Amino acid sequence: MSPAEPSPDLVISWTRRDVALGPLTARYRHDPASGRVDLTLLPTARAAETVARRAELRGVEIDAYVAATRSPIPAEKIDGLVQIKELADEQAPAFSQGSTLRNSGTVDRLRLTDFIVLGEAPETEARAAGDDAHNASRGVCIRATLTHTRGWRVRHELSWRAGAAWATSRVIVENPTAEPIALELLASFSLAGITPFAADDAPGRLVRHRFRSVWSMEGRLDSQPVEDLQLERSWAGWGVRCERFGSVGSMPVRNFFPFVAVEDSVAKVTWAARLDQPGSWQLEVYRRDDGLALSGGLADREFGHWMKSIPPSGRFESPRAFLTCVEGGIDEACDALLDAAEHEARPATRREQGLPIIVNEWATTWGSPTHDNLAAIATRIRNFGARYLVIDAGWFAPESGPWHVAHGDWTASSRHYPRGLRAAADAIRAQGLVPGLWFEMETCGADSRLFSEREDLLLHRDGRPLTASGRRFLDFRKQATIDYLGDRVVGALREGGFGYLKIDYNETIGLGVDGAESLGEGLRQHLEGVQAFFRRIREALPELVVENCSSGGHRLDPSFFALSEMSSFSDAHESPEIPIIAANLLRLVPLTQSQIWVVLRANEPRDRTVYSLAAGLLGRFCLSGDILSLEAEQDRLLKRAIALYGLCESILQRGRSRRHGPSVGAYRHARGWQAVTRLGADGGEMLVVAHRFGGAVIEPLEVRLPPGEWRVAEQLDDLAPSPALSDGVLCLPLREWQGQALRLVADRPAPPARALGAR
Repeated sequence: MSPAEPSPDLVISWTRRDVALGPLTARYRHDPASGRVDLTLLPTARAAETVARRAELRGVEIDAYVAATRSPIPAEKIDGLVQIKELADEQAPAFSQGSTLRNSGTVDRLRLTDFIVLGEAPETEARAAGDDAHNASRGVCIRATLTHTRGWRVRHELSWRAGAAWATSRVIVENPTAEPIALELLASFSLAGITPFAADDAPGRLVRHRFRSVWSMEGRLDSQPVEDLQLERSWAGWGVRCERFGSVGSMPVRNFFPFVAVEDSVAKVTWAARLDQPGSWQLEVYRRDDGLALSGGLADREFGHWMKSIPPSGRFESPRAFLTCVEGGIDEACDALLDAAEHEARPATRREQGLPIIVNEWATTWGSPTHDNLAAIATRIRNFGARYLVIDAGWFAPESGPWHVAHGDWTASSRHYPRGLRAAADAIRAQGLVPGLWFEMETCGADSRLFSEREDLLLHRDGRPLTASGRRFLDFRKQATIDYLGDRVVGALREGGFGYLKIDYNETIGLGVDGAESLGEGLRQHLEGVQAFFRRIREALPELVVENCSSGGHRLDPSFFALSEMSSFSDAHESPEIPIIAANLLRLVPLTQSQIWVVLRANEPRDRTVYSLAAGLLGRFCLSGDILSLEAEQDRLLKRAIALYGLCESILQRGRSRRHGPSVGAYRHARGWQAVTRLGADGGEMLVVAHRFGGAVIEPLEVRLPPGEWRVAEQLDDLAPSPALSDGVLCLPLREWQGQALRLVADRPAPPARALGAR
């Protein structure tokens, strides 16, 4: 409808239904006249505070238009619970093409035909008991079915588990008709009506949050008022405003994390969503009227070259999205969605006891691990309290030529391992350590036989093997690929008796691949096969501990958290921005899965050693560097850090993290300071990790602590000046490029971390 056309909806009649989901309330709005329905979430404690929306737009320019056309302009309409686009339907209106496919003609043709609220059983119980298994004590599932005028159906499911501060959303498309349907867009979720705490378009109070992520600088918070993004409504509600962003390819955390949040800074309520998607994805912040909307899921045809054909009697399910709405800001929203990520990770992390230290020889040998240097490292670290010694890239180095384009054949170097890889693993085990091995199993290097001799196993685009950075990509949709890797990867791990696997991945597939109805769908199917192979490895070697690495932090996605015990936080091996990145990721990655590089160099300044050791306490401690030649004082400090890490194990496993200090501009030339507090689950212990960066000391490093009578029990750098505690403020006297870590205990404990909104 353009401003020149009369509105058919002079009065919009809505019905509303609220469903309580513990701390969340799901509010559905339905317009019986159009059949449209939409959804927003509210904090249950604040649901009664929402206000009635204005019905019509008023103003000098609007009143003149209404007087001339006798057509009032509604201030808000029902948005759409399901955002979907079928090829046969009209495009989205109001200058949308190229910007968004939301609210296309497909959404106009969907009618709400069923709505049911039922108890939800855990997935394994639901499969055994049937699709309608009821177990209200475990949670709630809300199912809304919408039917297209041509007869195919869409089912939206919002599921909540008892005790959770989040819900999951997914969409299932079913085609009972005799004709195939072709999809160009399928969102996993859509939240509308933001903010229900304002009667108008909430000028000046909505802030969009997201997290940027590039190689070795992961997780930078990007917060902007929606007006700066030109997401204000137009004067007549005609022109669509939309910010669509995401990642295209096989690295889901490249450019951005699959996360978005909108904060109402006046009501102090924040809506947030995170996608569970290993490949191309998109998120959209959309507006056409008073209410802002969020949606996201698979990257669509415009953004990720994705189309999907659903045959008669066929079905297709979207990836999941995790949703929340909290009292508070971005930290509280991240707490809730981090709970969801931890819930996904928990089945994997049960295989580990405690949070053992990892030693990885990468920054020790730089791609040249040999039997002799591995045996020497194992002997050196046997009393350090580490559990794993990981053999990183280069163990397959050819007799001549570079190792970094030789991977794919997976034959151990006879020059470096004259007695075979098993003998090196045995030498590691002889020192009481678990041996680990590195693979980049999804690609092959240009010097491998696989690269040139087995194109039948490789992914193609436009009929040619897809090649990037001296690599080609194996096609995980093919059984021959699975058989090949089952022999070369699983076989090598089993024969060597390895207990730890580091899975790396150092290039992205990009737009997509041949072999399906669209390049994007080919990519989705391939990645589905990749994750199935992760599970196959687990089935074959159930005690194996798996580390997920993708050039560091390019796969920090819940779907990969569920398949691994740990994830590499970054490829920042020993750069000074390590504590900045590690603190960023505490909002996005379970600390128990975030593996931090601690690279020590012989003869480096003492402050630098402490700086690196302190950063390692912001996640899983991974030691590397000049392990064989550390000086006595470095050795002593390392043992102090390991001891402090052990004392803080319960805090690290279950707690709430908060970053303090000014924001950092240039990471490579950092100025200022930061401190991270992590309050233990019982409120009686706290870890504080602080770093001073470059620049003149402009402000003191002062951290306000949670309520409680705190005292310092241990500190990493015992030769540094003692911190001061006064009136609940901790003051740390740090010089430039100096770090410190403290364990605090409370004689009068703070409220438990979970009560404060933590994991």
